[in-house]
Amino acid sequence: MALENEVLTQGIGNAAAGSLLAIILGALVVFLIIGIVVWIYSSLAFMAMARKDKQSSPGLAWIPLIGPMIVAFRASGMHWWPWLLFIGVFIPFVNIAADIALVVMFTIWQWKLFEAIDKPGWWSILCLISPLNLIFWGIAAWSK
Repeated sequence: MALENEVLTQGIGNAAAGSLLAIILGALVVFLIIGIVVWIYSSLAFMAMARKDKQSSPGLAWIPLIGPMIVAFRASGMHWWPWLLFIGVFIPFVNIAADIALVVMFTIWQWKLFEAIDKPGWWSILCLISPLNLIFWGIAAWSK
């Protein structure tokens, strides 16, 4: 009787672990799909903005993670040294300050990109709010 209870308990534990693993993997697949969709949308939007700005290679917007920053940087005409902040992203304890500084620089570059395509620069501040950035990028990219 005790052996049967132990086997039953182990079976329930294994089933719970399997269910939890399935939920986690399902969530990862959903987040991966959402990430790919957002990457495609932002790449298309920044490529359209680069074309409006008459940049020589708008296809740079398709580089994962840094493509939109490259497009915004090229439109801003600012110094190259903020790109050194990427080195700090990989150094422990320095990465937090480097991330904050990189967000500030991208906001400035994006401000200048919006102004270069005749949109209000202050939209870049609103783009710090996650769902709004997709809306403002789409308006800036595909409106007249």
